[in-house]
Amino acid sequence: QVQLVESGGGLVQAGDSLRLSCAASGRSFSNHILGWFRQAPGKEREFIATISWSLGNTYYSNSAKGRFVISRDNAKNIVYLQMNSLKPEDTGVYYCAARGYSDYGPGEPHSYDYWGQGTQVTVSS
Repeated sequence: QVQLVESGGGLVQAGDSLRLSCAASGRSFSNHILGWFRQAPGKEREFIATISWSLGNTYYSNSAKGRFVISRDNAKNIVYLQMNSLKPEDTGVYYCAARGYSDYGPGEPHSYDYWGQGTQVTVSS
């Protein structure tokens, strides 16, 4: 059974940093990409970043470029999202997701097969 378990969320102030973790288990992810999405109240789920498990290739949304860094530890089966210079608009529930090969772009949430339960990030001004 595939499990993605996020952790590391919390309440921070604008300008602070936070690192989220996603512990992946239940299968080999060697042919998968793992991504981070977020969802603010009343809004659709928004793509943040992805990383390919085997090669470590990364891809970011425009809002994440320059502030967020996605990385993975293959030995521990953990994907991280380092978030710097946080803004109030970064507030939301952050989800980890995984998928195998897809014809869809990496930013399409419906193309992902597995999802974590999410972790809340709140950035106060």
